[in-house]
Amino acid sequence: MNWQYRYSVLVLCTLAFFVTYFARLAVSPVVPFIIDDFEISNTLIGVALSGMWLAYGLAQFPSGILSDRYGEKPIILIAVGGTAVVSVLLALSPVFGAFVVAAVVLGGVAGLHYSVASALLSVTFDDLGTAIGIHSIGGPLAGLVAPVAAAWVGVRYGWRPAIALTAVVGVPIFVLVLLWIRPTEPRQPDKPLRDSLELRTVVELISRPAIAFPLLIAIAGTYVVQGLLSFFPAFLVAFHEYSPTAAGVAFSAFFLVRTVSQIVLGRASDAYGRDIAIAGSMMAGAVGVPLVILDSGTVTMAAGITLVAVASSFFAVIDPRFMDALSVEERGSGFGLVRTVYTVVGAAGSVGVGLTADLFGWGVAFGTLAALFAISFLSVVVNRMLGLGY
Repeated sequence: MNWQYRYSVLVLCTLAFFVTYFARLAVSPVVPFIIDDFEISNTLIGVALSGMWLAYGLAQFPSGILSDRYGEKPIILIAVGGTAVVSVLLALSPVFGAFVVAAVVLGGVAGLHYSVASALLSVTFDDLGTAIGIHSIGGPLAGLVAPVAAAWVGVRYGWRPAIALTAVVGVPIFVLVLLWIRPTEPRQPDKPLRDSLELRTVVELISRPAIAFPLLIAIAGTYVVQGLLSFFPAFLVAFHEYSPTAAGVAFSAFFLVRTVSQIVLGRASDAYGRDIAIAGSMMAGAVGVPLVILDSGTVTMAAGITLVAVASSFFAVIDPRFMDALSVEERGSGFGLVRTVYTVVGAAGSVGVGLTADLFGWGVAFGTLAALFAISFLSVVVNRMLGLGY
């Protein structure tokens, strides 16, 4: 496989991930306009968004099964093209019920991409950590662009054009993927779909020690990241009395650091080992979250945000560890299953952090996130030092 084509695949997979992430983040900045237009409560719009993120997580497993049967390219095309089309349908929703359905479908089609693209990269690159790290920056790049672009369009033209922006970026990238990525041979074209969905097969895979241990780490990390993505600006405003503008700037800085740290952690995992990189990212979070809670000045907050952003980039390291533990034949459906488990269970971070903040305050809510990072760090260190083999 020549150099030019390999990196074309990497760039296009990254751009495809950018589209699927852009679509989900474009909704949040225009939530107040959607509420006013449909005359609904915050709870109802929260239900729609929760449904979208839950569908995103649930789509990971079937996406892997489909790629095993039909190859990666068709699934990536469906993810990118479907995200663009459904974003337009979401923008055109005549009533709130239609909006909810479209939001859930949007999460589902967007969720088809990541596991499949990671499987494709695993057979394209030897330095898988670096490749997945670069691929993962599509998410934080969308975090830098989508909220600003959607808010600007939303204020001037309304929420519907703001959400439809996804089609503007999605259609060109769909065409590029169609033209430049070559079809791949399906891994298991003759395997019946029901065989992959058997409970015995699912339980056997996720109960393997080499899968189960990092899966617990991934669930804890995803819980923390989901809580941060949902409430970090609100925490800064309510706990530290930041202005909404200042909180937005801090949140943008968080995404900026994540963009860089995805690549750094991925390369570190290739050079020094997966567990060392995972432990480093978890330690960064265990130190960074308390600094964010403390906020004794600009320098402390900047250091805290930097460390928390590094910790939140752990996906670039944990995903290659799963790939290492899976056979080539399992990297489609198997990795998709793992992604579904930790994404769906970890999605409880939004509810958990919000509930803890309501009951005990923001300091305790974010303190639990620091504790989860610390427990994860110690677990990885103990496993490595004692040679437990997980």
